Parts: sequence; structure tokens; C-alpha cells
Amino acid sequence: MRLILLGAPGSGKGTQAERLAEAKGLVHISSGDLFRKAEKEGTELGKLAKSYMEKGLLVPDEVTIKMILERISEIDQGFMLDGFPRTLEQAQALDKALNKDGIDKAIYIDVSREELLRRLSGRWICKQCQAPYHMVSSPPKIAGRCDVCGGELYQRADDTRETAQKRLEVYFEQTAPLIDYYKESGRLLEVEGERSIEEVKENILKLLS
Repeated sequence: MRLILLGAPGSGKGTQAERLAEAKGLVHISSGDLFRKAEKEGTELGKLAKSYMEKGLLVPDEVTIKMILERISEIDQGFMLDGFPRTLEQAQALDKALNKDGIDKAIYIDVSREELLRRLSGRWICKQCQAPYHMVSSPPKIAGRCDVCGGELYQRADDTRETAQKRLEVYFEQTAPLIDYYKESGRLLEVEGERSIEEVKENILKLLS
């Protein structure tokens, strides 16, 4: 099974991708994770990706497509793509590259813009162990400190309210057309994303079955 998980930043698609991949025995491929790995290793791709992500912009198609296809070529089982494709051009390039063994279903997690902004601008991360927190839904017991290791919490450049608004503008302008693209080919599954993590997961599994 080859799946795509669609949803705006803050929709919870990363969390769902991990759970669904485990439930269905799929490899979880996150474009964001691949970019951060490249950034951490100091590659040219990593530096380039960082310059775009810090501004809330999308990394150029040709860079992203090359990276994703290389990762797909390394595995011999089903996979779930998270964060890719983000544009119509990427979706068309992916279909062309995979030929008849294309994407089976694209799952869209629908969350309102107001809720997305609330989720995005309240996220903080532990500098030491990378544990995530949210000032509204899952705040730390001690302000500014990690419950797990006591490390200092910080807000990533792409988690501030201003950048969050920009990320959502970019998403709805460039990524929303994907919903129509997969709907027209009969591959789109839609699920309401403003429910508990477990409810969203179960609803997606029902749609897939």
C-alpha cells in the first residue's frame, strides 16, 4: 500500500503518519525529517532547505522530489508519505516517476484555519531531548523546563505566530489544489481532524478498510 497524508501544518499528520504506518506495516517517509537530517549533517541540501524553512517557504520542487524518490528507491515495501507532495507539480512528478505502481490513496486531515494557528503558535521543544510541548494543550509542569530531562524549552523559528500565519498562507495557496487533484482521480479520503488523536486514527483506518 502506498499512501499520502495531506494536511496543513498543525493538522497532526506527522503524529497520524507514525501511528498509521505502524498499524498498516508501512515505512513512514517524512520530508521534514529528511530535511532536518540533511541540515544536521551540514549537507548543501540541508543548508538550502534551512534557508527556506526559516522563512516559512517551501523548498524548491526539484530538490524535494529528488530526495523523496531516492528514499522510496531504498525500500521494498509499502510506504506513507508525510509532507510530500506539497504542490500540484510534485504530485504529477510523483505519479510519473512511480508509473503504474503509483499512489493508492491520499488521506486529507481537515482542520479549520483558526485551530491550526492555535496549535502552531503554541509549540515549544526541549533543547536537550527534543520532547514537544504546547502552551495550551500540553504545557510543561514548570514553565520553560522539560518534564522529561529538565532541559530548557525553546520555540523554533517556524513555530512563532508570524511564521505560522505565513506557513498557512503558503499551504492553502500551493497545497490545497492537491485535494482536487486526488479527488478527481478517485484517490482522496477525507477525515475530520479536530478530534482526539485516537479518534482520527481509527476513522482513517475505517476509510482504508
